Parts: sequence; C-alpha cells; structure tokens
Amino acid sequence: MDDVKKITNLISSPSKEDLQLIARAFEFSKKAHEGQKRLSGEPYFNHLCETAKILANLRMSPITISAGLLHDTIENGVTKEKEIKGNFGDEVLFLVQGATKLGKLKYRGVERHNESLRKLFVAVSQDIRVIIIKLADRLDNMKTLEYIPKEERERIAKETLEIYVPIAYRLGIRKLNRQLEDISFPFVYPKEYEKTKSLLKQKRKEDYQKLDKFQKSIRKALAKNGITTFVLDYRIKTFYSLYNKLLRKDWNIEKIHDISALRIILSDVDDCYKVMGIIHGIWRPLPGRIKDYIAFPKPNGYQALHTTIFTGYGNVVEIQIKTKKMHQEAEYGIASHVAYKEKNNKSKISSSFEWIKKLLPFKNFFDEKSFNKEINHEDIPSWIKELVEYQSSERKNTEFAENLKKDFFQERIFVFTPKGDVIDLPIESSPVDFAYAIHSEIGNSIGGAKVNGKMVSLNSRLKNGDIIEIIVNKKNKPSQKWLEYAKTATAKKHIRSMLQNQNK
Repeated sequence: MDDVKKITNLISSPSKEDLQLIARAFEFSKKAHEGQKRLSGEPYFNHLCETAKILANLRMSPITISAGLLHDTIENGVTKEKEIKGNFGDEVLFLVQGATKLGKLKYRGVERHNESLRKLFVAVSQDIRVIIIKLADRLDNMKTLEYIPKEERERIAKETLEIYVPIAYRLGIRKLNRQLEDISFPFVYPKEYEKTKSLLKQKRKEDYQKLDKFQKSIRKALAKNGITTFVLDYRIKTFYSLYNKLLRKDWNIEKIHDISALRIILSDVDDCYKVMGIIHGIWRPLPGRIKDYIAFPKPNGYQALHTTIFTGYGNVVEIQIKTKKMHQEAEYGIASHVAYKEKNNKSKISSSFEWIKKLLPFKNFFDEKSFNKEINHEDIPSWIKELVEYQSSERKNTEFAENLKKDFFQERIFVFTPKGDVIDLPIESSPVDFAYAIHSEIGNSIGGAKVNGKMVSLNSRLKNGDIIEIIVNKKNKPSQKWLEYAKTATAKKHIRSMLQNQNK
C-alpha cells in the first residue's frame, strides 16, 4: 500500500472517506490490470499510479484522482460500466466514461478526423475534469514514448504538441503545458530541437553568472526598502517556447530578452506594485516592456507584473512580480480552481475562473445554489463557447479544420476596448475580427477603426495590448474584401451570412 500513500500524501487534509475511496479505486484498478504490461515491459498498473500522482500534484479532488486510477479499466475491456457505478458511484463513472471516449480518439493532423476534435472540445465544455485526467494520462504516456514504434511515436508527439499542449496552455496549467511541449519537441522537430538546445546552452553560461550577481543586488535593494518577506527565484524558458520565439526573431537569440526571468513572489498585491517602484527607481526599464497583467489578466487568467530592465552587468533581465496565489494559479491554472472539495462543499474560485463552476455538473462539488443556477454564458470564455459552437455547426469538415487550426492552436493576443475590457483573439487578427468579437451588429456596421487613437485600415494586424475603437456606420455593409481581412471563424461566418443575404 506504499503507492497509495504516495498518492494520498499529496492531498491536502483528506477525510477518512477520501482516503478510503482512493484506496478502493487503487485496489480495483490493480486487480483489473493484473498481468498487463506496457511496451517498456513494466506493469501497466504503474501508468495508472503515475496518472493519479499527477492529478494529486495538480490538487485535484479524491473523486478525480480515483477516476484517474480507473480511467483505462473500461477501455481495456476488463471492467463493465455497471461495476464502476456500483463500486464508486455516478460521478466517478461519468469521468471514467469521458476519459474512455477521449482515449479512443486518434488524431492524425487537423486536416483529418475532425469529428474526433469536435468530441474532444465538447468534453472540455461538459466537464473540465475529463480533459485534466486526459492531460495527466498523456503526460505519463509521453515519458515512455521511446518504446513506441517510430511512426506511431511521431504521430503521438505531434498530436501532443498540436492539440494537448495548446489546451493545457489555454486552461492555464503551465505545469503540464511546459512538460508536454518539451517531451514532444525533439520527436516532432529533431533538427530544430538540436539547434535551439545548442543556442540556449551558449546563452545559459553567460546568463547564469550575471543572474546570480543581480539576484544579490535585488535582495539588498528590497531589504533596504523594508521588503523582507518574499521568495526570489528564476526560470529559464523551455526549449519549445524559445524555439517559437526564435522563429519570430530570425533565429537571433540576442533579440530575445526573456530567456531567463527573475520571479519575485510576495504576500499581497500592494507589495507587488511597491517592488515594481523600487526596481524602477534603481534600474532603468526597457521602453514598452512594462506589462501590468494584474490589472489586465491574460485570457487564460495569468496575473503578474512584468518588467525588463538593464541590470548594469551588460545584460537585460525580465522580472516577474506576483503574489503567492498568482504563482499558484500560473502553475496550475484551472486545476487550482477545480480543486479539492472543502468540508462545507464549497471551493474557492476567483472571479476570473467563476465560469468553471458552470462546467462541473455535480451537486456535491459546489454548493447547491451554484449548481441550480442557470449557466450565464457571459462567464464562459469565448474560446470555449466557440469550440462548442463548432460542434453544433453544420459547416463542412474542411472549413472546420481550417478555422480550428487558425483560431485555437496558435498564439493568441489580447487587446482592449476603450473601456478596458479584454478581448481574446488569434495572433494577426484585424479590426474586423475585433468588431465581430464584440458583437455581430457592430461587425456588420464597421465604418472605420482606431488603434491606440489613430485611424487604421481594416486589414491592419492588431498587436498585444492595442486599444481598439470601432466607428459604427449603420449604412455600411460587409464586403467580399472583409473576408480577406478576417482571421477568426466567427467574423468569417457573419460576413458570409450577410453576403448571402445581400445576394438574395
């Protein structure tokens, strides 16, 4: 039972019932998979144990952890659904069924098997825990990728990089996102991986010594100004993240200023702003590199203050300043909110993730008032709404695939309305996309657009942090040209619809 303890020791304040549930799921799964082996030769049950540990590390509930232990029992044909229901109840069965359905999906590129992708995203919208179980399952499977035949290995790695990595990122679970992308990267792009690794190795040697000196200077400066309670560490950009940035910078690593970043973790928000002031009072910041993600969180909920400064040691360093809670959410994202059920059946969910409640259908997960409340679609992020809209759409598969690839599996930007509302769009979106993201009527009546107070053409490409104002002219109607300007599926859908009506 040592393995059970390794799982339960990761859970914060489990009740006796919680421990019993996990222990029963552990024994049931162990018996169900007895004699089965992985391609590496180790017992198959080890995979279920590791999946459960990953879920426990993500602070998931005992119900979700138990479902993680059982998630392959139906798929492998060793257990009937009624046995899961009889032993563990409807909720665990629902999660196991969801994970089983996702396990049957074989992704072979966005251009093929699009129905599988539809099902994947509907699972996300129905209950977020299903996809978190699948992400944990995928992470452990990726660790044994070397034992899989070459062709299948490349398919799985590409699927992980193109589908699961972006989903983990969009759900804010950086802890999984980083691991999944770095395991996949060398299998999908071996040459690019080696080139990135070589460039980073040279850069790291130079940066470590300078970072060490600068850390000491920061500590002294904060202590001198009465800031004594903080955690100071640093993170190095992951290989895949660096690779994507190198592509945009023509492989010139000297143009990238956030390869290494210092993190200052404090107790409250006031201290974050105070520390930012102290740093700027001593070191000169790079123009345009000061970001306030506390006042304006990223679309996936990420919050922090970012600044890039000249250290005085011949280099520049990005500094991230955040509270302990913000750091926790940056690592665990949605998982930190879909977390352990408290004794009063309530879970603390910050306002930026309030919509998560609406994706969890069971009464005992949150208080009954939340459960009975009708879904307020305004609380659900636009990217999840659009994914579900794709599912119910009657579009042809080819268009679905094309738009899916463009809208959801590449880098996103966030821009602002003049009132400061955040709008989440794909990179290279235009004012046309922005207008339709606000409302279809505004999109259909675009008379012009201002970006950061200046008039721009409708085919301009928006950048992160832009403030956009749409000038409405009700006499205007969409034209064929607008289709060329539009990047998002939402904008294109409305433009086509209006053009068809005009033709009629």
